[in-house]
Amino acid sequence: MGQQAFFHAPHGGADFLGIRKGRAGAVEIIYDDGVARRIVWRVDGSPSEARLSEALRAAVNATRVVPTLHDELRKRAIAVERIAG
Repeated sequence: MGQQAFFHAPHGGADFLGIRKGRAGAVEIIYDDGVARRIVWRVDGSPSEARLSEALRAAVNATRVVPTLHDELRKRAIAVERIAG
């Protein structure tokens, strides 16, 4: 993964989704609602950055970001493990 990708909800919410490399070098997805909820998932395997970005973009544009994120990751056969939050 060459770049980090970050997405903010366009519907006035503070919802944020991002992709980053963790300390151990694994790809991680971060969700933050801007108030009290922060969740981090470790991505299993090495899906393409484009597939991950598509899933995050679709999720952050939805009203219910986290459930939509899980649906979008499942559609693309991207497995994740929740590690924080």
